[in-house]
Amino acid sequence: MTKKVVLVVEYNGSAYKGWQAQKFGVPSVQENLEKALAVIANHPVKVICAGRTDSGVHASAQVVHFETNVERSERAWTLGVNTYLPVDISVVAARHVSENFHARFSALSRRYRYVIYQSELRPAILAKGVTWTYKKLDAEVMKEAAKVFVGTHDFSSFRAIGCQANTPIRTILHFDVQQLGQYIVLDVRANAFLHHMIRNFAGVLMSIGAGEKTVSWSKEVLDAKDRCKGGITAPSDGLYFVDAQYPDIFNIPVCKLGPHFLPYVEEPSYDLSS
Repeated sequence: MTKKVVLVVEYNGSAYKGWQAQKFGVPSVQENLEKALAVIANHPVKVICAGRTDSGVHASAQVVHFETNVERSERAWTLGVNTYLPVDISVVAARHVSENFHARFSALSRRYRYVIYQSELRPAILAKGVTWTYKKLDAEVMKEAAKVFVGTHDFSSFRAIGCQANTPIRTILHFDVQQLGQYIVLDVRANAFLHHMIRNFAGVLMSIGAGEKTVSWSKEVLDAKDRCKGGITAPSDGLYFVDAQYPDIFNIPVCKLGPHFLPYVEEPSYDLSS
């Protein structure tokens, strides 16, 4: 009898050309995870994730599911699988779920955090885990500028030229900007995202935070519906997939919001099931 298992996976994406398995010799998170799962399952495994991440992008709580016809404990799907994974990928939770669960199509929302590190000198520790800027950024100004992104909009100005999505319309459910010591964190939840969307948000907001552009520029870029008007695409180093929300009926494991080096901040809960 076929069973469905959900995993929550953490990874440092610096060494990988993104989540998705590609041609032979191109390192991906998916390929490494599927190989490790196949050892424990003793059969080939295909995994499906909540949201594919690009080259160099990280995750603290990527949600995936797969099907298997073998009996294994949840401990086997975590500790056992981790034995066969490289040190920069780790399964942090596992649970057996109903057959109608789908990591991608059952998701109500996805959430990312973009972490900017401000310092006159570049960091060595976390060099590929944060986006470094020597410029002094005003987080409150960035927060004000980000308010225009909340809601349902045409985000053509923030999609990559090669984006293959059928429509540029997306709904931003939550967009916060917080200063946590030397970090500025962009925290964004949406129903779905376009290719490079958050990195393009970051490029616009960093220019505004540095005083190079006014607060009103974020709305001007949004209204233009033209990627050429949107400024730079910020680096992938500071981007983390941190959460996917599902209906409570599926009982998907919930992990502490990452990335884990950030101070814990109490936050409101979001009920998107209605």
